[in-house]
Amino acid sequence: MDTVNVVEPGHRELAESLADRGVKYALGSWIDVHGRPKTKAVPIDHLPNMLAGSERFTPRGITGFGAMDPHEEESVAIPDLTTLRQLSWDKRFVWMAADIMFGGTEPFDQCPRSILKAQLNRARDLGFEFKLGVETEVFVFNPTEPPGATGYLAPLAASGGLKPSPAYDAEATLDAAEFLDDFVTALRDNDFGVFSFDHEGGDGQYEFDFEYDGALEMADRITFFRLMIRQIAKRHGLAVTFMPKPYTEAWGSGHHYNMSLASSETGENVMRDPADPRGMGWSATAYAFVAGLMRHADALAAIVTPTVNSYKRLNPKLADGTPSWAPVWSAYGEQNRSCMLRLPKNRPAVENRVVDSAANTYLAAAFSLAAGLDGIERGLDPGDPVNVALIDTRPDPTRNAVRLPRNLLEATDAFARSELVGRVFPKRFVDEYIDMKYSEWHSYHSTVTDWERDRYLYAL
Repeated sequence: MDTVNVVEPGHRELAESLADRGVKYALGSWIDVHGRPKTKAVPIDHLPNMLAGSERFTPRGITGFGAMDPHEEESVAIPDLTTLRQLSWDKRFVWMAADIMFGGTEPFDQCPRSILKAQLNRARDLGFEFKLGVETEVFVFNPTEPPGATGYLAPLAASGGLKPSPAYDAEATLDAAEFLDDFVTALRDNDFGVFSFDHEGGDGQYEFDFEYDGALEMADRITFFRLMIRQIAKRHGLAVTFMPKPYTEAWGSGHHYNMSLASSETGENVMRDPADPRGMGWSATAYAFVAGLMRHADALAAIVTPTVNSYKRLNPKLADGTPSWAPVWSAYGEQNRSCMLRLPKNRPAVENRVVDSAANTYLAAAFSLAAGLDGIERGLDPGDPVNVALIDTRPDPTRNAVRLPRNLLEATDAFARSELVGRVFPKRFVDEYIDMKYSEWHSYHSTVTDWERDRYLYAL
């Protein structure tokens, strides 16, 4: 099979070495606009050809990449060898993150990985490296057929309806021990640096925390994480969802981003300054980064909370009135979990608490970085921090807080208006993404729900 590049001799030796370890197949993986992994698989002796660009495919067949032109040239997936991992749960396979190359020579302009790499290069031009930590939350459930009382899913572990939430419930963790043990072992086998996991605020909801890394490396990790947790769950007869809010009565799943900048020259974190005039220990660079995120919060929402369901999570109270601590205000505060941006005392990173589990990490990291850098380049200041609980939706002119989009329509409108969007994403991506999100909103908004029938059918 033809390749776009010359096959390197060292890659043949690599393939032979992997075969000696029992590897039979190689996966070159990329993702769609929702972050769902895609791949082409090759026998391991064909790996050198794959690395040279032998594997062609039609990118427009992937969700979010638009309709295919019948005469359009095929794209090529070029795996990044630095990301190679042998699947610990199925050692017949190795996995690599891949860049999509259009026609085999130019980066495909809608490739999420390439979009992030472009922003990382821009940060380096300004003297920064972008570091990212992600607090991953998912729901694990037993698929039910026919649908059970809770809908189409039943929680893996239930805590008995404790109030205000079943967070950190010990039995809910131990009840899922077989699955959790296999998955956490896989995280450790793949050098994720996992340091804790727990049962979260929804029945069957779990959080996994691991070491931060460079943003590209973290996005690759999250892509592999999504594949790995689903595969291991299936081996236990379970399913995993990254849907942000699968249950009305439960907390939603966030993917909080802990973001920091380091000097490209020294590698030292630049977010702290003991001489901070606000007395919180943060640098002018950090405050400008925060200001940029706040300036672009509305447009950013279309990427970091990208579904109609995302905005069911962004409510400061659950259906029963108990606090959810999900932010609805573009604001920042020291240790304040009710703000979009939290400045924690225990780490030199800005935490964005809006990001949810449906976000495509490459796209969300790229836009977050671009927004923060825009704040730095403009020399913006975020104003006063908010250090009271923002658990209502009523505006208060005395607070430095602006309401975030209430739904996907408002977020998409803001995305369409944003001048920064055109500097981060290629035009075709922007056009396709806006069309897709407006279509999603129209489909949702046009659907008559059981809630409406129950409320109005006999009352009106």
